[in-house]
Amino acid sequence: MAHFAQLDENNVVLQVIVVANKDTADANGEEKEHIGKAFCEKLLGGNWVQTSYNGNFRKRYAGIGYTYNETLDAFITPKPFPSWNLNTETCDWQAPVPMPDDGKRYRWNEETGSWVETNFGIA
Repeated sequence: MAHFAQLDENNVVLQVIVVANKDTADANGEEKEHIGKAFCEKLLGGNWVQTSYNGNFRKRYAGIGYTYNETLDAFITPKPFPSWNLNTETCDWQAPVPMPDDGKRYRWNEETGSWVETNFGIA
């Protein structure tokens, strides 16, 4: 089975669907993205891009609200905080200050631009 993400005019994912292998295969039975894309467009209209359930390509499986970045050929999660920047190699958002690596739990405080220790989830 193949998975395809429908994009809006800003390349934001609207939905993700499963498409049968027969609807993505050429005459030799090889899966081709352009065939699956054409199938989705004919069936539902709109603009479609294939996504990998296992994250084997395009960095991660597409989710509703994610953005497809054509230049990076990757699905990008929504930006968690205004101050965070996109790492264009990993396509993950990064805080402007690295989180401490001391085994404690932290949450990001956007107002102070820093990591704050938290006991959330600890009995």
